[in-house]
Amino acid sequence: MTASDAGFTVSRVRAAIRSGAVLRIRSKWIALASAPTELLHAATSGGAVTCVSLARRRGWWVPPDADAKTHLRLPVNGAVRVDDAHGHWSKSLAPLRPRMLEASVEDALADAAGCFPLDQAVAIWESAVRTEAISLESLRSVQWRSSASRRCLAHMRAGTDSSLETVFHVRLSSWGVPLRFQVHLAGHPVDFLIGTHLVVQIDGWSFHSSSADRTRDITHDAELRMRGYTVLRFSYAQVIYDWPHVERTLAEAVSRGLHLAPRRQHA
Repeated sequence: MTASDAGFTVSRVRAAIRSGAVLRIRSKWIALASAPTELLHAATSGGAVTCVSLARRRGWWVPPDADAKTHLRLPVNGAVRVDDAHGHWSKSLAPLRPRMLEASVEDALADAAGCFPLDQAVAIWESAVRTEAISLESLRSVQWRSSASRRCLAHMRAGTDSSLETVFHVRLSSWGVPLRFQVHLAGHPVDFLIGTHLVVQIDGWSFHSSSADRTRDITHDAELRMRGYTVLRFSYAQVIYDWPHVERTLAEAVSRGLHLAPRRQHA
C-alpha cells in the first residue's frame, strides 16, 4: 500500500520526513525506525528479501548454522549493494511485483537451492511446502532454471513432517540401500527402515521431550527387538553436528547385515 492510498498527503509525508518521524529510503520508500532490518535492506537495495531470510520471516525451517546476514534477491543490473547483506543476482521465476519487498516463494526456494548443501536445501523446500500448503505437483510445474533447484525437486517427498528427517533421508539417499520412511511396525510408525530390518529413529526434541514420550519409545523399541529388528536412535545434535559418527555407525550396521532379516536357527 502506498502512503497516499493510506490517506497520507504529500505535504504530510514531507513533514514526517523533515521531523524524523519516518525515514526516507531512496525515492520510493519511507519507513518507521522500527521497521525490520531485512526490509530496510531490501528497500535500500531495490531488491527483495529471499533465501534463508525469507525462510525466517515465514516460519520455514532454517539451518542452525545459517548466517545472520540479510539475503537479498537483486536485479541483474542497477541494484544498490548493501553492506552486511548476501546478494542473489538472477532473473526471477515469478513475475516482478511492484512495491514488494519479499521475493516469491519460488524465487526464494531457487536461491536456497544454490546457497545451501543439498540436504539442508531440501529441508528448507519441504518445510516451505508444509508451511505454505504447496503441493508437489505445483512445484513440479515450475520451470526451474538451475540444476540445484532441479536436484532439490528430485529429492522432495510428500507427507514429511520433520526437517531433521529430511536431512537424514537426503544424506542416505545415495547409498543404494532400500530406505523407507514412516513405516508402521509393531503398531507404531518408525522414522526410517533401512533394508527390511534396520530401524532408525531420529529423536527431535519436540517429539521426545517428556517422560511419557520416552516410555513409549522404550516400549516400542523392545517390541521391535523381540520381532528381530535392530533399532538405532540418533539425536538432533548427532545428525546435525556429528554426522560422521552417525554415518559410521550406520555403515557398520549395514556391513554386518543388520538391515536384512535374521537367519533362522535350525535344530
